[in-house]
Amino acid sequence: MDAKANPAITPEIVAEHGLKPDEYQRLLKILGREPSLTELGIFSVMWSEHCSYKSSRVWLKTLPTRGPQVIQGPGENAGVVDLGDGDAAVFKMESHNHPSYIEPYQGAATGVGGIMRDVFTMGARPVANLNALRFGDPEHAKTRHLVAGVVAGIGGYGNCTGVPTIGGETNFDAGYNGNILVNAMCVGLARTDKIFYSAAKGVGLPVVYVGSKTGRDGIHGATMASAEFDDKSDEKRPTVQVGDPFTEKLLIEACLELMASDAIVAIQDMGAAGLTSSTSEMADKGGVGIELVLDHVPQREPGMTAYEMMLSESQERMLMILKPGREAEAEAIFRKWDLDFAVIGTTTDTGRMVVRHRGKVEADLPVATLANSAPLYERPWVATVPPKAILPEWVVAPNSILGALKTMMESPHLASRRWIWEQYDHMVMGDTVQRPGGDAGVVRVHGTRKAIAATCDVTPRYVAADPAMGTKQAVVETWRNLIAVGADPLAITDNMNFGNPERPEVMGQFVGAIQGMREACEALKYPVVSGNVSLYNETNGIAIPPTPAIGGVGLVPDVSHLASLALKAEGNLLVVVGREEGHLGQSLYQLVHTGKLEGAPPPVDLADEIKAGNLVRSLIREGKVRAVHDISDGGLLTAIAEMALAGRIGAQLWPYEGKLPPHAAWFGEDQGRYVLEAPPELAEEIIERARLLALPARVVARVGGDALTLKSEAALSLDALRAANETWLPTYMAVGT
Repeated sequence: MDAKANPAITPEIVAEHGLKPDEYQRLLKILGREPSLTELGIFSVMWSEHCSYKSSRVWLKTLPTRGPQVIQGPGENAGVVDLGDGDAAVFKMESHNHPSYIEPYQGAATGVGGIMRDVFTMGARPVANLNALRFGDPEHAKTRHLVAGVVAGIGGYGNCTGVPTIGGETNFDAGYNGNILVNAMCVGLARTDKIFYSAAKGVGLPVVYVGSKTGRDGIHGATMASAEFDDKSDEKRPTVQVGDPFTEKLLIEACLELMASDAIVAIQDMGAAGLTSSTSEMADKGGVGIELVLDHVPQREPGMTAYEMMLSESQERMLMILKPGREAEAEAIFRKWDLDFAVIGTTTDTGRMVVRHRGKVEADLPVATLANSAPLYERPWVATVPPKAILPEWVVAPNSILGALKTMMESPHLASRRWIWEQYDHMVMGDTVQRPGGDAGVVRVHGTRKAIAATCDVTPRYVAADPAMGTKQAVVETWRNLIAVGADPLAITDNMNFGNPERPEVMGQFVGAIQGMREACEALKYPVVSGNVSLYNETNGIAIPPTPAIGGVGLVPDVSHLASLALKAEGNLLVVVGREEGHLGQSLYQLVHTGKLEGAPPPVDLADEIKAGNLVRSLIREGKVRAVHDISDGGLLTAIAEMALAGRIGAQLWPYEGKLPPHAAWFGEDQGRYVLEAPPELAEEIIERARLLALPARVVARVGGDALTLKSEAALSLDALRAANETWLPTYMAVGT
């Protein structure tokens, strides 16, 4: 469609903008007239699923979002939690799924750039990045290309901006063959008295554009992100934005420098829907109108129309509302950093967004209507019926426990991700205390003894089987990851990745996920302070596995009381705390050894989670344990193997003598459990303290040697285990290079 021609609005043009016929009729009724092409474009992006959350808002409102530590919950660019001493953590997770499938390098890179802008818009310096990546079957024709591009894009952007990537997760599953997921998370640090918001309060204030010039990249990006894929998805490549991390770094420094003054009234990142969303949302929150003169917008390409400028999603751009008379001061800062600066409008008392270009009014719309009139759907949904639990003896036993471990550790599901995270700079800024590869990344609050711990997690195979229980597990898994390093879990952000919500079974997955998240967050006092919903993740009618990624943030009061997963000393004992029931339903053991995923996922007991978590954190704070690992994918033996590899020390495993089949005891994925390394004289104290909480605990191994040993089996040397674990991914990625 040629936007310059300003054609009559036909049903075909409406469809191209992602609006359904009934939605267009709603728009006509609201306006009382036919929109101009620019106005249609503006409404189409504001009413897109990506911007309006029209299918999910009714459910998102049921989540717990408040707590004594919460400074800002959902509704701003990012969530904010109090760290004490005037410090605050600012964080959020966002998706860039569709763009990353079409153009993996730029899609992933601009996802990182966008989430960092959400954070520093609030007045925070970004101090840590994380990511949650999901790719298709390794044998699928596009997977290797997508992995290479996404990892390079994340590393290229994050490394150039000087922000460490401290954690994340990467999974492979055929369910993502046609729709990969790239979820980016950023955590920043701010002072509680210097948090910036987006409400443009006041009339006659200058509207200021800063950052990079506007081009034609990213037009219809939000609309594209709100639609399914088909066999022609590659044709959407022009809707993928192009990022410049060096400009982003300059923009961070310039914004933070201006934020040190009192010149800014409001500030907003120009993310999805660009100028359209930033101007309308800022004006609406401030209760004002806004008038734009697009002739003043810095433009990268000649002959741009109002339609193109309002819908462009060019990167590294911000919109500010300044106090009158502070323009010259602000401009001097941005010019010093070699960035564009332009006054492109003013706030008004009309309550309308008026867009002028070349002397003509291209759009004249009521702000409140534009910002708040998107349809709100209560879509039909059908609950997922969880499968029945299976008994552990129904899953075939291996010939060798240690042989089964090696097979699992060398599979794509558990193989080391070192090849990925070593491409990310995780030490830049000098405050990284724990790098990728552990339960949670940890960064020091600069100049203090405090630290922020951060992690992200979800197990989609659990969610697919039982959305409520699987999402509950995702929340508590991040909680356990934070506990395992010695942190107080504070709050979560989420990234809700699902298929087409117009299909009742997909909407039922979403509803179940929200219900599970709400239950876990309420019990753990672990509120949701920010997040993102990404729907229509499907190709030719085939949806991705439901993937509600959870990002957790916690506070370490004193970095001298930290734990890591690496085993520390010969002669120590390994104690497992938590209930052992041998759950093999939906387990990695079952998947790797039978090729099937059957039965219910392991249940989550929130009361037990709280008791076990509080005990483990107390032991860390008391200095009684320094090596801790929560038990998740692959079960107890996998956790011990990961601890041994990290510490480069082996362990003599004590034969299992309980009521379960041995393979269920070693590989069952029962929840709420931790492995703790303790000196022999403290092991009995840990077991007794657990017993007083009605939690089972037992010694499972003695640390020492250079292998994992188990009576009646051949020893598995750490060298052999390491080779098995670390070979698959680099070998896979080297094919064809």
